[in-house]
Amino acid sequence: MAKLYTRRKGKSKSRKPVIDRAEFGKGTSETSKEEIEQIILNYAKEGTSPALIGEKLKANNNVKYIQHALGKRLVAFLNENNIKSSVPQDLLDLIRKAVKIRKHIENNKGDVHNKTALSRTEAKIWRLTRYYTREGVLPSNWKYNPKTAELLIKGKL
Repeated sequence: MAKLYTRRKGKSKSRKPVIDRAEFGKGTSETSKEEIEQIILNYAKEGTSPALIGEKLKANNNVKYIQHALGKRLVAFLNENNIKSSVPQDLLDLIRKAVKIRKHIENNKGDVHNKTALSRTEAKIWRLTRYYTREGVLPSNWKYNPKTAELLIKGKL
């Protein structure tokens, strides 16, 4: 992955360990595919984000990789079962971060560092918005508005 604010390539070489599909069921998880699907659907109906669903499955049910257990990614499984949010999770997390920074700046007007952090965060939001509108995930007229972002996070929009 390239670094965000320079033109150089990054040095991260993080890779998941290779797991043979035949060895996957041995000692990793005692739950069946149907049980895992039901657990995921229960968490999703409670309003849990996909990242937290993965964390809970790892911690509580010893499911290391959801993609190996289901044969598809978690978000693809949720989309197949018509459980999808109007805004993608990574974009929603960035909007939450921008709202928190904006509240902080209202109370601390002289905080220059967080003003630059806000501008960087909103630049990431606009970049992701362009990507998701191009890919058809968001409607073409969807725009990020800082004034209505707080309502979007609370789920009123």
